[in-house]
Amino acid sequence: MDSTFKKRALRIVFMGTPDFAVAGLSSLMDHGHQVVGVVTAPDKPAGRGRKLTQSAVKRFAITKDLPVLQPINLKDEAFLHALAALGANLFVVVAFRMLPRVVWEMPEFGTFNLHASLLPQYRGAAPINWAIINGEMKTGVTTFFIDEQIDTGAIILQKETPISETDTAGSLHDRLMILGADAILETVSAIANGNINTLDQPSIDDLKKAPKIFKEDCQIDWSLPMNMISAFIRGLSPYPTAWTTFYNGGDKAILKVFEAISVPETHNFPVGKIFATKEQMNIACKNGFIRPLVAQLPGKRKMAIKDILNGLSIESDAYVG
Repeated sequence: MDSTFKKRALRIVFMGTPDFAVAGLSSLMDHGHQVVGVVTAPDKPAGRGRKLTQSAVKRFAITKDLPVLQPINLKDEAFLHALAALGANLFVVVAFRMLPRVVWEMPEFGTFNLHASLLPQYRGAAPINWAIINGEMKTGVTTFFIDEQIDTGAIILQKETPISETDTAGSLHDRLMILGADAILETVSAIANGNINTLDQPSIDDLKKAPKIFKEDCQIDWSLPMNMISAFIRGLSPYPTAWTTFYNGGDKAILKVFEAISVPETHNFPVGKIFATKEQMNIACKNGFIRPLVAQLPGKRKMAIKDILNGLSIESDAYVG
């Protein structure tokens, strides 16, 4: 850096919605950075009473007396005027929406995004889930300057973390949330000091995507090998949650599986066949069994499988599919 360089006085607008984003916003403020406003999702009806609910970022921003903008349309002239009036020279984006050019080009020092993967791998809405589902050994976070497409901009920095055989989407989410907050601080510091060296995202033949996951995508395929089923369950826990159809005698119901262990064993049982006692349930799959530990039936709370089995009679021909 040039010895005559004067540290930039940053005025930051933070854009984000869920808890994952709050950690980064909180960290910026804790370290004395000037956040002049927040952009987050509009309040939405939630729960049985359909009561309007504020985003996690909005709730936090209110406690810090930060101005909050909640646009429906990011190209709306009134929103763009209000955003410009905040006088920011840097936008920081975490778990928000795709921004139009008129927004991300606005600040003098650019707009950077935090993404929960090691880009260019796992571009998309659900990188944490897909990294576990696909059996990755490591993942991480990336900060990059936003451009016209989704998650394709020039990389500023990356931080890695291993994925263990017991990690769930929930545990990995929490770890990446903290790692991401650190990455945001380092990125903002580098921009303030004029010490940015970006790297174009490399072209990779085996590019893995991370599209949004819908309920129908969460059904367990019992014909898969045991380790793949286990990774699928962990990658969807606690949300949006792996599920299977549970057939017991003449009844059937959706069984959500939050936690399970693998039991390697050679057998000739049909996949999906259930073997149960009052203490545990084993479900046959290729090269072993999946043993659910925490599950949920319709209309019931999430509970240990032994508590479910205590109130349920499992027929000898019970199976899942």
